[in-house]
Amino acid sequence: MISPTTEEMVTITLNGKEVEVPTGINAVEAAALHGQEVPHYCYHPKLSVAGNCRMCLVEMGTPMRDRSTGEAIFEEDGSPKIGWVPKPVIGCATNVSPGMHLRTESDLVSECREGIMEFLLVNHPLDCPICDQAGECRLQEFATDYGRGYSRYIERKNVKPKRTRLGPRVTLDDERCILCSRCIRFSQEVAKDDVLGFVDRGSFSTLTCFPGKELANNYSLNTVDICPVGALTSTDFRFKMRVWFLKETKSICTESSAGCNTIVSSREGVIQRITPRRNDLVNDTWMTDSGRDLYKSVRSESRILRPSVNGNDLPLKDVVSSAVDCLRGEKIGFVVSCHSSLEEQMLAKRLVSLTNAQTFICGHFGDDDGILLSADRSPNLRGALVTGLIDQYPNDNLADLNDAISKGNIETVFVFDEDLILSGVSKENLQKVSMVYLGTHSNNSSRLADVVLPGLSVFEKNGSFVNRSFIAQAFEMSVPGPAGIKSQVEVLTDIISKLSEEEGISSDLDEVWDIFNSHNQSVLAGTKFSNLKKVSVPIDGSSWSHLNFVEKTALNYHPIESEPK
Repeated sequence: MISPTTEEMVTITLNGKEVEVPTGINAVEAAALHGQEVPHYCYHPKLSVAGNCRMCLVEMGTPMRDRSTGEAIFEEDGSPKIGWVPKPVIGCATNVSPGMHLRTESDLVSECREGIMEFLLVNHPLDCPICDQAGECRLQEFATDYGRGYSRYIERKNVKPKRTRLGPRVTLDDERCILCSRCIRFSQEVAKDDVLGFVDRGSFSTLTCFPGKELANNYSLNTVDICPVGALTSTDFRFKMRVWFLKETKSICTESSAGCNTIVSSREGVIQRITPRRNDLVNDTWMTDSGRDLYKSVRSESRILRPSVNGNDLPLKDVVSSAVDCLRGEKIGFVVSCHSSLEEQMLAKRLVSLTNAQTFICGHFGDDDGILLSADRSPNLRGALVTGLIDQYPNDNLADLNDAISKGNIETVFVFDEDLILSGVSKENLQKVSMVYLGTHSNNSSRLADVVLPGLSVFEKNGSFVNRSFIAQAFEMSVPGPAGIKSQVEVLTDIISKLSEEEGISSDLDEVWDIFNSHNQSVLAGTKFSNLKKVSVPIDGSSWSHLNFVEKTALNYHPIESEPK
C-alpha cells in the first residue's frame, strides 16, 4: 500500500516514552504508529469524527507554564511539570501537539474502557455463535481485551427489529447495533446518499432509512465493511461462510480504471466474497458494490474450458501449433484488450513485432460516478499506453478493423478476449478471415474463430494493471484455474517460442518484465512484478498528458471531466 508522506513531525510522550509522530494526527493514529492500540468503534480514518462511542478515552496532559510569566514549570528533578486534564479525553478528537503527554494504559483508562464495554453490552444479544460477524467482530475482540469479563446487568434486554431490509444488498439486525454512526456518515460524506439515521432515544435508538428511501446506492456494502459489529450484513454473503475458514488474497478490481485494491476471500478454490483493501492514493478503503460481483463470472456457463480447432477439442499443444500456423502468414491484425494484464500486453507487443501485424484496440466506456467507477470501464487501458501497444486515444469500436478486412488488408485476426461483432465488425467480414481467439468466456468472436485458446480469469493468475492515475498495481492468484488451462502469459510465450524458434522463453513474470525493458524504452524500467506485489508504483504519466482521458489525481472524489463519457 502506498500512502501520502508527512514531512513535519512533532515529539510527544506516549506512555512515558518520547516518540515522533506526524503533526496534526489524532491520538488514536499516533498511538497506532508506535504499536499501542486505542480501542474505538465510531472513529474511522476516512470519515468525520463523531466521538459518540467513548471507547477511545485516554489521559492527556501538557507541560505547565506560569500564568503570569509564561515560563515553564519544572518538577524537583528538573523535568517539565505536566498538567493532566482532570478527566479522560476521547482520542479520536484529540489532535497531537508538541510536548503533549498521552497515557493509553493506566488504571483510569482501564476503568473507563470497562465501563464503556459494560454499557455497550447491556442490551447486546448473546448470539455470537450465529452472528455473521463472528471472527471479525470488534465488539468480541474488545470485550475480551478490555471488558470486565462478567456482567452486573440482570434485567431483561430491549428487543429491536431483526432481519430488516435496508436495501437490496444490506440486511440489518438492529439488536446488535452499537450506534457508532459510521454507516450514516459514510452515506452522507462518501456515497453522497443521505438515507440513514437514528430514531427514538436512549436504549431504544434504532437505525433506519428515511421514509420512502432505501440504502440502494452502488457503495452500500461499504457500510457492511465498516460496521464494527454484526448489525449490518451483506444479504448475498449472509450465513454462507465463517470468515476464519477463508483464505484472503490481494487483488485489483477490474470493473474500471479506478483500480480499487481488493481482498478476494475464498475457500477450497471457490471465491466467497470480495472486499476493499486500503490504499490511500487509489481507493481509500472503499469499492463499488457492482465490483464485488465480478467473481461470479468465474463459474459462468459461458466459460471456455477446452482448446479447439474448427470446433474440435484437441490437446493444447496442438491448438497452439495451429495458432502459430495462422500467424505465419501475412496481413495479420492483433486485437489487444484493455482487460489484459501488463505482462500479457508486453508479450502481445512482442508478437506484433514478430509478425509485423497491425494493432487494433477497443475502449469500453460508460458514465463516471465521480467516486470509484470511472468512465473508462477497463482496468488497463493505460497499460496499453505504457507498453507502447497504442499511442493515441482508442475509440469504443473496431470500425477501423472492419474497414481493413473489407479492403483485404487483413487476412488473419488474433483476438484477445474481445467480442468483435459487438465492437462493430460485421459477421460477413469475420467469415472472410482466419481467426485465433484467446480468452476466458465464449462470445460471438470465439464461436466464429478457427482456433480457440482458453485463458484464466484475473482471479486465477498473477499480473499487474496501470490505473487511471498511472499507478502500477499487482494482483495475485486467488483460486486455481480449471484443470488443464494455462495462463495467457504461458500460452503467449509458447506461441512466441514456436514462432521465433527460440528455446527456453520463460513465462516467469519478472523475466517477462526484464525482457520487455531490455528491448523497449519504457517508463517501467527498473520495475518488476515482484516489486509491485510489495508496493504500488506510480508511473510518470506526463508522456501522455496530451491525451484527454489521462486522470492525474485519484482522490478528488469529483466527476472526472477529462475522461470520455
